[in-house]
Amino acid sequence: MNPPPTPAKKAGNAWISLLVDYAPLLVFLGAYWWFKPSGDHEGIGVIIAVTKSTGAFIVASVAALLISKFRLGKISRMLWLSTIMVAGFGGLTILLRDPFYVQIKPTVLYLFFGSVLLVGWWRGKALLQWLLEAAFEGLDDAGWLKLSRNWGFFFFVLAVLNEALRLSVDFGTWLALKVPIFSGISFLFTFAQLPMLLKHGLAAEAKVEEETTLPPP
Repeated sequence: MNPPPTPAKKAGNAWISLLVDYAPLLVFLGAYWWFKPSGDHEGIGVIIAVTKSTGAFIVASVAALLISKFRLGKISRMLWLSTIMVAGFGGLTILLRDPFYVQIKPTVLYLFFGSVLLVGWWRGKALLQWLLEAAFEGLDDAGWLKLSRNWGFFFFVLAVLNEALRLSVDFGTWLALKVPIFSGISFLFTFAQLPMLLKHGLAAEAKVEEETTLPPP
């Protein structure tokens, strides 16, 4: 009889999953601050920096797909859709040299996922399970349905928050605030779901996977 997987292996996969989700964004941030001219917030230097960092973002996103395929053995539908949007809006940014498309991409992505999940919930279908291609051990259908509903509303909150931030600050400030703000509230929201999921049968050993499941950046 083969031995069961060790917790260390699960933890290792969780870290790889986080890397796949967030490394492309960190590459984009690092490239932008590397190429951005000092003291320039809205001039041609910023546009050049955004164009170069967007190219790095697209390359890193494709690399993340390959890592997910060969290290995790799969590419989730959510990751596919997120990467397609990165490539699409990133291509527009490079072609038109307009940072607007970088800033609007998260809003469109959040509205898309939120709409899909809430329409599915309204029709009695837990589409979050389809998007993530994840089956948390022991979680019943009602738990999946509630989780889809909750994430659907939360994606709309993220869309509104991104627009408020985009319209109130310059590009550099938006970029600096986006990661800590969105990552922080996403982690808090994810942890807040655990009591409900455990009530609906989520097995204790599945908590590691749930704790590291976050929305796309």
